[in-house]
Amino acid sequence: MTSPRAAAGPRSAWLDVDWREHQRWVRVDGRWANVVELGSGPPLLFVHGLSGCWQNWLEQLPAFAASHRVIAVDLPGFGASELPAREVSMAGYAGFLDQLLDALDVAGPVTVVGNSMGGFVAIELALALPRRVERLVLVAAAGISGDRVNRAPALTAARGLAIVTAWGASRHEPFARRPGLRRLVLRFVARHPERLPAPLAYELMEGSGRAGFLPALDSLLSYNVRDRLEQIACPTLIVWGADDKVVPLADAHRFERLITGSRKVILPHTGHVPMLERPLIFNGLLASFLGE
Repeated sequence: MTSPRAAAGPRSAWLDVDWREHQRWVRVDGRWANVVELGSGPPLLFVHGLSGCWQNWLEQLPAFAASHRVIAVDLPGFGASELPAREVSMAGYAGFLDQLLDALDVAGPVTVVGNSMGGFVAIELALALPRRVERLVLVAAAGISGDRVNRAPALTAARGLAIVTAWGASRHEPFARRPGLRRLVLRFVARHPERLPAPLAYELMEGSGRAGFLPALDSLLSYNVRDRLEQIACPTLIVWGADDKVVPLADAHRFERLITGSRKVILPHTGHVPMLERPLIFNGLLASFLGE
């Protein structure tokens, strides 16, 4: 894991972690998965979104490793993990997380924190295997309105995007170093991408151009979980950016309405990745939720 040198200002804890010491390969359903694990205590599982990778949680992993066993994984077909043996699907990803926890000897329920598609997968895990999920944190989660999008033009546009992101996959460093280029590349993801530290922007870009992107998007757009949300019984925290351009803010209100007892927090001047755009605020919200 290499990234541009940190700019002047407060230094994030993740920059001082030797992540190679905490990365491991785990065999799940005949495929290799890239997993990062550190700390001890109650298990806390982080699940990235579409075009994401485990690095999407860099601002959370060191912060919570002091009190929890934190686990972040590249979903099959993303980051360094192999494509799954079976067809990519939201249900398949939920099953993957269940098998991964078994492989890591995590027997009891866990808190699952999911961003975007990762939130969708976390929801499916909570519905299909409620014994696995003690608490649920949905961060700009997909799963409400995705199946209402016209799939054909969306997939056509996504194929073009996949070509562009694959071309830019080896050019992350120059894009990350320059605020103007950060804004150009990440303007649909973050509200103010030019304000992201260059090393963090670099790691955020690392998830692009992976083989799982198109099949995962196709599954996301064709799978409906909306009508089952009322079955979620675990405590649920919903965190959203007021300026999210990827998943509409209206979905946050729908999640709160459909998941009994859930709590919603909207962060102003924030886009689709609140955990990276507002890490101190997000970590405070998550810590309070875990302590309840």
